Amino acid sequence: MHSQRREVTEGGRTVYYEPDRVIIRDPSGQQYVRGNDLYRFRYGARDIQTQTVGGETRTVVIRPDGSQIVTVVGSDGRLLRRIRRDDRGREIIIIDNSYRDPQAVGGFYVDLPPPVVNMPYDRYIVAADEAPPEVIYETLRAPPVQRIDRRYSLDEIRYSPNVRMQMPSIDVNSINFATGSWEIPPDQAAKLQVIADGLNQAIQANPRAVFLIEGHTDKVGSDVDNLSLSDRRAESAATLLTQQFNVPAENLTSQGYGEQYPKEQIDGPSAINRRVTIRNITPLLNGGQASLPPPPPGTAPPR
Repeated sequence: MHSQRREVTEGGRTVYYEPDRVIIRDPSGQQYVRGNDLYRFRYGARDIQTQTVGGETRTVVIRPDGSQIVTVVGSDGRLLRRIRRDDRGREIIIIDNSYRDPQAVGGFYVDLPPPVVNMPYDRYIVAADEAPPEVIYETLRAPPVQRIDRRYSLDEIRYSPNVRMQMPSIDVNSINFATGSWEIPPDQAAKLQVIADGLNQAIQANPRAVFLIEGHTDKVGSDVDNLSLSDRRAESAATLLTQQFNVPAENLTSQGYGEQYPKEQIDGPSAINRRVTIRNITPLLNGGQASLPPPPPGTAPPR
């Protein structure tokens, strides 16, 4: 991507533009990547319509069954709303990102203390290659580890680690990315079947459910490269879940974190750190309201 990357300075920030995402480095040294989920929605679409009104861009993806996915983006490229509209015109708001806490730093960073976790570590961070299907299924529908006092915007969840950490997660360490690559080898794609089953069951139980796919890298290469690479890894996993396992694209969102959150504390190549993570962020978006009914004890999604 180096040949397609453009670097500019805007308002004291360094901004790196790539064809399908933007990487921003603040004067404080903090940096993050912002991608575009719309690329994933084009798969299987019958038609795509885009209209800009009053600084907001509304993109409507029309599917063969007549249903529509409406995505509203602000003038800064930030996702504002995502709506599913069925063939009869009935709407479900999946994501409302227009809410912002006035005390949040920069409009999206929330300074919370780390959550208090009173559960076994292997149930808080589940290793996909070791956990039985019923544990993966339960984790995708698990409640927060502590009480949620308010609802958070998608940006607050994406860019505030201690907000995200209030939800258990699944490390998809059954997929091994090669150094510098975001491609999922075909022989490893089948390893997502159990996770896809759990996601589809959870979304069937609650059509408003939202799952965050997180991408990570090891500490090889530059910070900017790794942010871009990790975001592409997250997008690759989300794309595969939709195209191969029919997980609705609109119920998934992806975000890359580069080398910021290593699982193995090592400077250099690490297959463990080149990974994706999945967590249910529905309770964070809706303020802790009950969203996914618990599965029957000891059950796993049908195969």
